[in-house]
Amino acid sequence: MERIKQWARQLKNQILLLYYASRDERTPRLAKWLALAVVLYAISPIDLIPDFIPVLGYLDDVLLLPAGIWLVLRLLPEEVKADSLRQAEAHPVRLTNRSGAIVVALIWLGLAYLLFRLLR
Repeated sequence: MERIKQWARQLKNQILLLYYASRDERTPRLAKWLALAVVLYAISPIDLIPDFIPVLGYLDDVLLLPAGIWLVLRLLPEEVKADSLRQAEAHPVRLTNRSGAIVVALIWLGLAYLLFRLLR
C-alpha cells in the first residue's frame, strides 16, 4: 500500500512539473499543448473510459496518464524539466478544486459539441 501512495505522489509531482513546463516560454509548442492536455485530463472529472466500468474504467488512469506524462517529458528540454521540477517542489499548486473541475467540464463539453458539429 505504501508503494501505491508513493507512486501517486510521484504522479502528482509529474503533473505539477508538466503544469509549470507548459507555462515556460522555452517549452516547444507541441510539448506545451500536450502538457496542457495531460494536466487537464489528470484533473478532469470526466474520463475517457468511465471509472464505473470494471477494470477498463481505471485502465485510462493507469495507462494513458503515465503514457502522456512520459511523452511530454521526452519532448521537454532538460533545462525546462529541471526548472519546472524545482518549481513544482518549491511551490506546489492544488490542481483539484470545484471551479477548476467546472472549467474542465465546460472545455470537454465544448470539444464534444465541436466534434458533433464536424461529424454532422
